[in-house]
Amino acid sequence: MKEALFDSVTSLYKYRELIWSLVSKELKARYRGSTLGMFWTLLNPLLLLMVYALVFSVYMRIQVENYAVFMFTGLLPWLWFSSSIMEGVNSITASGNLITKSMFPAEILPMVKIVSNLFNYLFSLPLLLLFMLYYQVAYTPAMLWLPLLMLAQLIFTIGLVYFFASINVRFRDVQHILANFIVLWFFICPILYPTTSVPEEFHFTFYINPMAIMTIGYQDIFINGTTPHLIAIFGVVIIGIGFSVLGFWKFQKDKNLFAENI
Repeated sequence: MKEALFDSVTSLYKYRELIWSLVSKELKARYRGSTLGMFWTLLNPLLLLMVYALVFSVYMRIQVENYAVFMFTGLLPWLWFSSSIMEGVNSITASGNLITKSMFPAEILPMVKIVSNLFNYLFSLPLLLLFMLYYQVAYTPAMLWLPLLMLAQLIFTIGLVYFFASINVRFRDVQHILANFIVLWFFICPILYPTTSVPEEFHFTFYINPMAIMTIGYQDIFINGTTPHLIAIFGVVIIGIGFSVLGFWKFQKDKNLFAENI
């Protein structure tokens, strides 16, 4: 496994310029032909915010101060995570014309999806800051912890994407199972509701759910103005490293068979 991890990291670094080139191409092509173009990067999460805010703050009447900021804080990193998973799991099967070329480095394709969605998250952050300004949610030094949270989420996401992208080449049902599981995963993270609205006996589910930990961490730094629970974040990093080792190992083990299975 150590050799697979080393080979994968070395290959990603070797082809870093190709990764950036494909990320740039991906971002430009995503909304090509649309009138609003890259503005959809901001408009998509904004429309989701409006829908969820209508349902949960008006119809279901969840009582949270500055609910739009609260929800946006968790929704934006979730969109980065879920989009990376769903696009990354198909990154190999959707690129058959590249995979069949013997010299093409297949290991860069999942990373392109992750990084392009990371940039979408970064492009959306000013929208969150504007919402904070509008609702008079103070900017605090705790926001300086954001790079650490993003790094923890990135490591965790990489492991899952590489593992499932490899499996999906042979078992195409994986993408459909994941699509349904991601919906469930979204609702068991405290994105649309505060942790205080969940019965105490179920709070343990937040501490065994890496994305719930990340969501609470983002809420701490943006809304509460406090340092995130560093031990919990470190736990996510450890889990992410474990998944990354497993994901890279599985990917390196199977990649020579990708061309014949596509």
